[in-house]
Amino acid sequence: MTDTTIAFSGSVIDRADAVRSDPDKLAALTNWRARLLRLDGLAPLVAADGGLEWGTLADADEAAELVFLGLGPDGRAAFAAVDPKLAGVGSTAPPDPRLWQVMGLLSPPDLAVYGAAKALVDWHARHRFCARCGHATKLTKGGWQRNCTNQACRAEHFPRVDPVTIMTVEYEGRLLLGRQPRFPARRYSALAGFVEPGETVEEAVAREISEEAGLVVRDVRYVASQPWPFPSSLMIACHAFADSEALTIDRTELDDARWFTRDDIVAAMRGDADASFVAPPPFAIAHHLIRWWLNA
Repeated sequence: MTDTTIAFSGSVIDRADAVRSDPDKLAALTNWRARLLRLDGLAPLVAADGGLEWGTLADADEAAELVFLGLGPDGRAAFAAVDPKLAGVGSTAPPDPRLWQVMGLLSPPDLAVYGAAKALVDWHARHRFCARCGHATKLTKGGWQRNCTNQACRAEHFPRVDPVTIMTVEYEGRLLLGRQPRFPARRYSALAGFVEPGETVEEAVAREISEEAGLVVRDVRYVASQPWPFPSSLMIACHAFADSEALTIDRTELDDARWFTRDDIVAAMRGDADASFVAPPPFAIAHHLIRWWLNA
């Protein structure tokens, strides 16, 4: 899948692990040349030129924690601030339409930089205390780790990434798509669900399709992946085949699910006004997954 860049991938920032693991190197970069990504809460600010808005470290709240994003193409250190007002109020909700409008102004590299920064800042805002003992934690390794301050505990915590399978299912040349209650009107997309402990990706695909649509699937194939910073998931796009078209829909998860023909999907992906459904938007991995199927 190389036709277009998948949203939130392709960052131009070098994460510079050797720097973030060395307090002296990191301190040497925390100077007047360093750049600070400007955020409005967890939303990006867009500069007059349509790119991300950057400031200096002097723009950060004195009480803010600084997360080292890495080194830019010009070698300057890039940071984001964890505003103390965000403590405990990080967001796990999908982005609202207004946020997508703002993000739609950004280039793919800028969107990737923002996505990583948002996921990190959000995680820090929601993980001020140790999950093992309840004591306060402190930022370390430039923000890619938090350590418990309780010397009897000293647990180490790392930014989490939750794997999610998102999959299309094929039967006799038709594709299964579904819609969740929160989707805009007429929107259908690939089914999805979190990978559970003790599962392979293939097993998670089979379980989710069985639970949500009542189908047994086979020949699960990996197609692509996407970092999804809402709050911090890795979307693992797959395709599978079913041997039956009979659906048993879990109405607690889905409003509807149905089989669509290739002509149905071509019309939806073109955005035809009379298409039988509205396709997922280009920033979603489901869009790329459906396009992959059309081009296969």
